[in-house]
Amino acid sequence: MTYKKPSPEELRRKLSAEQYRVTQEDGTETPFHNAYWDNTRAGIYVDVVSGEPLFSSKEQYDAGCGWPSFTKPLTARAVKFKKDSSRGMERTEVRSTQADSHLGHVFNDGPRHQGGQRYCINSAALRFIPYQDLEKEGYGRYKQLFQDSED
Repeated sequence: MTYKKPSPEELRRKLSAEQYRVTQEDGTETPFHNAYWDNTRAGIYVDVVSGEPLFSSKEQYDAGCGWPSFTKPLTARAVKFKKDSSRGMERTEVRSTQADSHLGHVFNDGPRHQGGQRYCINSAALRFIPYQDLEKEGYGRYKQLFQDSED
């Protein structure tokens, strides 16, 4: 399936000011004051702009940083990377492949036993689809990831 980026006018109507700032203007939301930093429910996260599937709650962990953190994306094709030299440091920015939304950054300080990556992602760039709604929302193919989940 192809996930498309809506026009700038449609994005202004569809997204909150914070979602627009984060995804379209490479913003960062406040840590510990965002929707998913401490989410423990089963489900997937999709790009708030296009609906493209990005991350699974199965790969989410508490990194103590105040943003949702993941060990890896749903697929290698879900995200792309860009060098980020802003704020006086060298970082690797994470963007959605289809809509080119700014999502956050990836760091090499994640759990070693799970590959060592920490995808530090802004909640404002995501929409959470709970396990029980995957089918209804058109993401039923991802239910298999949660065969052992009850919620």
